[in-house]
Amino acid sequence: MSKRFAYAIDKRYLPLLVPFGLRGSKDGVTLTDDGLLVATFGFFKIKTPLANVTEAHITRNYRWWTAFGVRGSMVDDGLSFGTNHNAGVCIHFAEKVPSPLRRSGHSALTVTVADLEGLTSALGAGRGEASGASSP
Repeated sequence: MSKRFAYAIDKRYLPLLVPFGLRGSKDGVTLTDDGLLVATFGFFKIKTPLANVTEAHITRNYRWWTAFGVRGSMVDDGLSFGTNHNAGVCIHFAEKVPSPLRRSGHSALTVTVADLEGLTSALGAGRGEASGASSP
């Protein structure tokens, strides 16, 4: 049975999220029965086989001005689907996953889902947690 992980949306920042087409009742991360990870954020969607996931870990304490919406990292080729500045799950991929922002692909995706431990556990990845601040 498919498992959906909804975003933890900080409602104070809805004005920043609405232009991306975010639909709180529909968007999030879904692990499908046929072995796919599908992450949606309004008009944006990425999809990859679960076998492409190499690691997932919790990150916390993002800078509020960089934590919202869909954005590529200024440091590496990571992608973020951010709805709050508290915490998210950083998912790493063996092979880069393309998006509308970067056709050459992303080696990681940070998603600010409500059930952080549930997603990392479902991905069978690292049970540890990154303690330092990370920018999505």
